[in-house]
Amino acid sequence: MQNRENFADDREDISVSIAENREEGRSQLPSSLVVAIATATAIFFLCSSLRHALFQSTAFDLGIFDQAIYLISQNQTPFSSLMGIHILGDHAAVIYYPLAWLYKIYPDVHWLLLVQALALSLGAWPTWSLARLAGLNQEQSRAIALIYLLYPVVFNINLFDFHPEVIALPALLAAILAARLNKIVWFCTAILLVLSCKAVLSITVAAMGFWLLFCEKKQRYGAIALLLGAAWLLIASQKIIPFFSGSEVAGVGRYGYLGKSVLEIIINLILKPQLVLGKILSFDTFKYLFLLTLPVIWLLLPFSSKLRLQYLTALIPALPTLLINILSDLPFQRSLAYQYSVPVIPFLFLAVIAKEETRKREEIKGNNEEDKANKQQFLTWVNVPQVKNLRISQLGRGIQLPRTMIIWSLIIFLFLGEYKDFYLYLNRLDTWQATREAVAQVQPQSSILTDNRLAPHFAHRPIVKLLSQISPQTNLAEFQYILLNLRHPWPDTEKIGDTLANQLKKSPDFHLNYQKNQVLLFKRIAD
Repeated sequence: MQNRENFADDREDISVSIAENREEGRSQLPSSLVVAIATATAIFFLCSSLRHALFQSTAFDLGIFDQAIYLISQNQTPFSSLMGIHILGDHAAVIYYPLAWLYKIYPDVHWLLLVQALALSLGAWPTWSLARLAGLNQEQSRAIALIYLLYPVVFNINLFDFHPEVIALPALLAAILAARLNKIVWFCTAILLVLSCKAVLSITVAAMGFWLLFCEKKQRYGAIALLLGAAWLLIASQKIIPFFSGSEVAGVGRYGYLGKSVLEIIINLILKPQLVLGKILSFDTFKYLFLLTLPVIWLLLPFSSKLRLQYLTALIPALPTLLINILSDLPFQRSLAYQYSVPVIPFLFLAVIAKEETRKREEIKGNNEEDKANKQQFLTWVNVPQVKNLRISQLGRGIQLPRTMIIWSLIIFLFLGEYKDFYLYLNRLDTWQATREAVAQVQPQSSILTDNRLAPHFAHRPIVKLLSQISPQTNLAEFQYILLNLRHPWPDTEKIGDTLANQLKKSPDFHLNYQKNQVLLFKRIAD
């Protein structure tokens, strides 16, 4: 009788604990996690800034966004000379306009690198809050937030230039948190922020709306996300992008076998599924999915026949992004080194949290005799004073060993993190000083032709173009400077650079203004 009373009391304590955890989901972060987020922000910012300082950042995509945001801050038309279109014709990302306010303070590309580092790190905050709201204890919630910071894609996309969709990562997590806390104003604000980052994210928002509507039973929030996502998809793809670019959405060319427009591709996906089955069931796809889930694989899998797989419904909003990446003709969309998997990350961690929440609920219910026996044995064990404060949830099959989880994530990060690129950068240091000296001689606002690695250092001007944009028939009169690094050229334009250097040395219109370690700066002779 006493055991039964103890058992009932223990269940009551667990229920109270979960309620307390949920209340903490609304409260402030623990100081240890604040330090972790600040440290991650500093590391991310320093790594991306170092990469830029070593002349390893690229026009695609840092230079493109830097130029557009700079022009907006100067009240000029954000026409990208690197792409040949108005920047809204790229991805209809209106987030560039508020970002330009930072450039009004001081125009510097490091604003973008800082915003990106901060946005990626801040994703740990709503991740922790969602874990607490789901009933996970303090240690488990903090571990999941740290695992998020160690997730390889988070570091890799920070290192790869700048992409506005990284701002959508914490915003998606915040939107889910707001929906679960019934904060409709914050929810709508987060959704609008996500949609402002990139047109294709409207598909993720719409899918999230479907999930909220039918799986989470959040009818109002689901309807808002579904309607806003679908509406912005149509407006951006059918009106904004064609108006500013004069053509279809840029990414359509990657799915040529499915159609020539967004609507045609969607129709063929529905009516001709045989066109995509081969790609979906390919080794390349399984490899991509395996690497994507590997950092959290043992948190995601049930490891128990008693645990229902309902928690995997949290991955529903990630399915459109996965499908887009899997069906693309370009293999780098399935690489963890690039930004294409960003919309998957929030829902991957949401599934991890949902799995642990499901496990805790199943544990509390005590549906079978084995669970009851284990709990009875535990009740006897907790009479030992040293372990009296332990919780039953720590003995389940879920997140038992946060330190082990973090170590696992760290090991996977060491394998999949792109920090190894810094070893490649060291091999190009022999031209670093020469490049700095050449860059310093280029006058502000002067038009310039250069390669993909050097262009980001000249983005604050109306005209900067890449070697890949010219041909033998191109009139070079529009350029006041031409900068080439013949020792470490961009691979795709190496031959163009060699040919152009020989041509310019013989040209009466250009003078070789600087030459050192095969870094050449030509300046057009004034008329």
